[in-house]
Amino acid sequence: MAKRVHTFRQGAAERPADALEALGSKGANLALLAALDLPVPPGFTVASAASREAALTGELPPGLRVEIGAAVAWLEGVTGRIFDGTERPLLLAVRTSARTPIPGLAETVLDVGLNDRTVETLAAELGDTGFAFRSYRRFIESFAGLVFGIDAADFEDMADAEKRASRWSGAEPGGPAEWRALIARYHAFIEATAGTVLPQTPIEQLMRVVEASFASWRAPIARSFRALHAIPENTGLSVTVHAMIFNERDQNSGTGRARSRDFATGRARLTGEFALGGRAAADMRFGEIGPVHDLAAFLDGRASIVFPAEIETLAAHVARLEAHVGDAVEVDFMVGDSELFLLQSRIAKRSPAEAVRIATGLVKDGILDEDEAILRVDPASLDQLLHPAIVHRDSLEVIGRGRPASPGAASGEIVFTPHDAQRRVAEGRRVILVRNETHPEDIHGMHVAEGVLTIRGGTTSHAAVVARGIGKPCVTGAGALRLDPAAGLLKAGNLVLRVGDTITIDGSSGEVIRGGAELEHPSLAGELALLMDYADRARRMGVRTNADTPAEARAARSFGAEGIGLCRTEHMFFLGDRVPVMRRMILAPDEEGRRAALAELLPFQRSDFVELFEIMAGLPVTIRLLDPPLHEFLPKGEAEIADVAAKFGIEPRVLTERIAKLEEFNPMLGHRGCRLAISHPEIVEVQARAIFEAAIEAGERSGATVVPEIMVPLVGLKAELDYVKALVDEVAELVMAERGRSIDYRVGTMIELPRAIVRADAIAEGADFFSFGTNDLTQTVFGISRDDAANFLPTYERKGIIARDPFQSVDVEGVGELIALGVEKARRTRPEIVLGVCGEQGGDPASIAFFEQTGLDYVSCSPFRVPVARIAAAQATIRLARALKGPGLKTRSRLPSAGE
Repeated sequence: MAKRVHTFRQGAAERPADALEALGSKGANLALLAALDLPVPPGFTVASAASREAALTGELPPGLRVEIGAAVAWLEGVTGRIFDGTERPLLLAVRTSARTPIPGLAETVLDVGLNDRTVETLAAELGDTGFAFRSYRRFIESFAGLVFGIDAADFEDMADAEKRASRWSGAEPGGPAEWRALIARYHAFIEATAGTVLPQTPIEQLMRVVEASFASWRAPIARSFRALHAIPENTGLSVTVHAMIFNERDQNSGTGRARSRDFATGRARLTGEFALGGRAAADMRFGEIGPVHDLAAFLDGRASIVFPAEIETLAAHVARLEAHVGDAVEVDFMVGDSELFLLQSRIAKRSPAEAVRIATGLVKDGILDEDEAILRVDPASLDQLLHPAIVHRDSLEVIGRGRPASPGAASGEIVFTPHDAQRRVAEGRRVILVRNETHPEDIHGMHVAEGVLTIRGGTTSHAAVVARGIGKPCVTGAGALRLDPAAGLLKAGNLVLRVGDTITIDGSSGEVIRGGAELEHPSLAGELALLMDYADRARRMGVRTNADTPAEARAARSFGAEGIGLCRTEHMFFLGDRVPVMRRMILAPDEEGRRAALAELLPFQRSDFVELFEIMAGLPVTIRLLDPPLHEFLPKGEAEIADVAAKFGIEPRVLTERIAKLEEFNPMLGHRGCRLAISHPEIVEVQARAIFEAAIEAGERSGATVVPEIMVPLVGLKAELDYVKALVDEVAELVMAERGRSIDYRVGTMIELPRAIVRADAIAEGADFFSFGTNDLTQTVFGISRDDAANFLPTYERKGIIARDPFQSVDVEGVGELIALGVEKARRTRPEIVLGVCGEQGGDPASIAFFEQTGLDYVSCSPFRVPVARIAAAQATIRLARALKGPGLKTRSRLPSAGE
């Protein structure tokens, strides 16, 4: 039979191979501390195997009582105290834990071993009746709560009744007689309520607590949590028992929590607090139990403290523990009768900013290498460092909640139209654009707004995708709010807000807040910049950005982007005075009219591209030819149609008929992308000319070699790419002849259709590069519109049908399998082909790990996701290299994380 009870004391511990699984987080932690010869209270842990046996029968396994009894006898020998002793009685603390934290498990029970006799013995030994009976009262309450299920509030009622009856002068009994009367009332209440008496035999108390702790594994809350988080039912829990430390008795005792680093700077130094006469660390509420001492202030000589020698010893212990586990640690410690004990330690919980400081600090101190430091930071958490964040959240009035669609926070006046947004911003005001949902023609309002709020939509809707691309906070799907644009009203329950009222949105939490909130603005500097240097040295994949404007390109370069992986040219046509010209091109009756309008757009496109090329300074810039269906550029609604018709000098009826002809039942699968280019080659010709002329001009200005990459969207047939590429090549030759300059350029395609995947080997024959467009590829593989997916995908996630929204994180088994197939087929035909990804998943850490395994050359993401992608790509490289290296890697002993 496997050993079920494992002892520990300073300098020695019985540790099974998988200590965390067998002993739970608390038991494994105390065993590690003991093995490191650090001061811990001696004790033992009943392993999880025993709880699994108990789950089968509902009672303690045979022989376990004998094993626990033997461990208690060992503990008596170590401490020199006797369980139920007539002198110096042994008292025990019982703590329950599992491998991972699970709510609903038994709470800690302290002072096991106190009874009507030993409480008197303890009072005499310590010369402190109040402390002894206070401990006994606490034990009775916690024991009765765990074993008999009696509510703690019932004991409060008993205490109030006894206070009235005995006329206490203070908050608790003042003398032995009053204490005994209160305990007698407790006993009577338990017998009347539970139909049994409180055990007076200490060993029976301990067995009942262990048995009830095992039973808590089957409590409804614990069961539900395990089911929700896919924790196996048969893992079980462990029970750790150790000698009590009288840390809350007097000014010779106390409780504290220490950390091995200053989280404000990342520097190695003891920080934390210590409270005299406090409760156990798990119950600490610093500031309420004072006096509270600042550990760092003492070590810096700025303050005095009780037990200076013990605190200096603590600093050495904590530094040693950090060096052993290779991470910043947090330690719960106690001082009982001037003797220091470490009760618990864990990997210190930290904010994203603190995680970066600590990781780089550990490298500077030689505790970690750069690769390990990179792995210590959650890439997704960096979003919080790259966007404004709300402070002083407690005082905020949350009036609605939606989906956190684009991180960051922003405050501004409510506006309901992009035109109003532009007008107010021109007047020097800050605005939040509020829409039922956004459309491509809203882009100019989204660019000038501080943030975007939509009533409908999800995290992959138009508003979410555009907002992430331009680095604007966005909340979507705030369905509890009601928008009445005609009346200029936004309703949140009984609250009515109007145009011009101020709100704050938090795109990281999905909250909508009334009024303006204080914001803090971070930057990519200091330790974060240093961590990025580590990542750039480690990663294999390149990281580009999705950028359509110079502002986005500059932001991306400041975050370390290595070029533009996707420039969506259609966004350029929605800016400024370009929409009317674009509409004139679409509504022209013939090719001549379309070419005339396109000639007006050419200078705009050329100047945009020149600026992008100059910002990227010779780095690759991938420009996607016009992709969306033409009807998206046309007016909507009677009023706007009438206005546009008047400007063009045509009848509204005629314009309405023209719009109707262009509208499609399913435009995302209709006349768009390369299909539009084949139908209207003049569009391709003008865009290609703008690109090549801009490349020559930018190269002449900067002296850097500009190699534009032209991407043909929505290709499903090799002949489609061949046709468009021939047009591009023809324009390139013409421009080079006109300018007398030679240009190197690339032509490739966006792979976003299943047919393009299965024909990737053929399509690659004419492509210099592929960029997997995971947004549309996911749509076409699943047959789901990303704009409508928010109506049901959250339900799928909640019910466990899917683990994550496939528009946010790549569906490895479906979409991912196709990408891998496309990579294999493309490289079979053309080994040197450059392969990237430019969908939403290009900034998702889990997706990036898959792309590394698949062998893509780069990912492209929104500017503010570039640092996230740089870290995620580095982690993917490191982890893949370690996996390929195989077993045998040396690992450090691990403490539980902050949540364990």
